[in-house]
Amino acid sequence: MPTAIDHQTAEEAELARLLVETLHLDIPPESIDPVMPLFGDELGLDSIDALELALAISRAYGVEIKSDDARNKEIFASLRSLAGYIAEHRTR
Repeated sequence: MPTAIDHQTAEEAELARLLVETLHLDIPPESIDPVMPLFGDELGLDSIDALELALAISRAYGVEIKSDDARNKEIFASLRSLAGYIAEHRTR
């Protein structure tokens, strides 16, 4: 039996679309559970994906996420945590 996913906020849905488009994922953006880990088994993202996503976020939102930031594991933990970080630091 499939598990229910948390509902995406408007900001999370927008970010999910950016994630799917940037990384050319073969899934609908609305299927990404906002609390599911972005890295690991579910989406199968890796460090190269994180770099590509950070660049796309910088372009779309004006938010810099440096590769050597000690908080990256926390920032990229889930769609929800990433959207929260963007909301706090957004310039566009």
